[in-house]
Amino acid sequence: MFLILCVVFSASLVLTMVGLGGGLVFSPLFILLDYPVSTALSASLFLNAVAAVSASITYMRKRMVDLRVALPLLISSAVAAPFGAMITHLIDLQLFMGILAGVIFIAALRMLFAKGMEAEPTELSPLARVLGGSGIGVLVGLVAGMLGIGGGVFIVPLLIYVLKLPTKAAAATTMFIVVFSSITGFVAHVSLGQTDWKFILTAALFSFAGGQIGSRIMAERLKGQTVRRIFGVVLLVFVFKLLQKVFA
Repeated sequence: MFLILCVVFSASLVLTMVGLGGGLVFSPLFILLDYPVSTALSASLFLNAVAAVSASITYMRKRMVDLRVALPLLISSAVAAPFGAMITHLIDLQLFMGILAGVIFIAALRMLFAKGMEAEPTELSPLARVLGGSGIGVLVGLVAGMLGIGGGVFIVPLLIYVLKLPTKAAAATTMFIVVFSSITGFVAHVSLGQTDWKFILTAALFSFAGGQIGSRIMAERLKGQTVRRIFGVVLLVFVFKLLQKVFA
């Protein structure tokens, strides 16, 4: 149990630095530990929300969150996330693990090769922000609710390349958005399956602490490239383990 709590803390610390929350680690970890899917995903989304809240406190204080972009995106993603959670209970477990492995593989590549992600910041019209943010939110909410990951892996690059936010603002804004998609996805999974409250409430303390430290590291401009690369390798290990289960 203590080892799992250390993983929760470490994942929250590192992944909140780059706008990914901790669900990319929590979801496959709990599934590989043979938690029932509904229990694994509800725990993952709850802890993801806690880490995102923790990080958002720091980012809001530092005025790093772009609320003009965040509001339409968080509303649409929060509405869509419960539908994604419902989809989880309609698909085969092997297919689910295959999809999760694919998403984590994309995240691992981003962690390993994210150095050149910066796009030229551009001021978009209010209508473009609302329509673009709402469309992104629906897509991200569905995937986040279905896989129990919060959706940050998709939101950050879309904010950079579609809505033209600077990278740091994109990561900070994503953490704020992930709070809402994670919470609504969590509520949906809780209503559809079992939840280990004793475990997730204990783990939430570690997730909150990790989110606080990770967000402060990012806000104070300390480089985390080496740490991100290490976590990219860890994510690839999770992909390998999930694929082992898929093809076993």
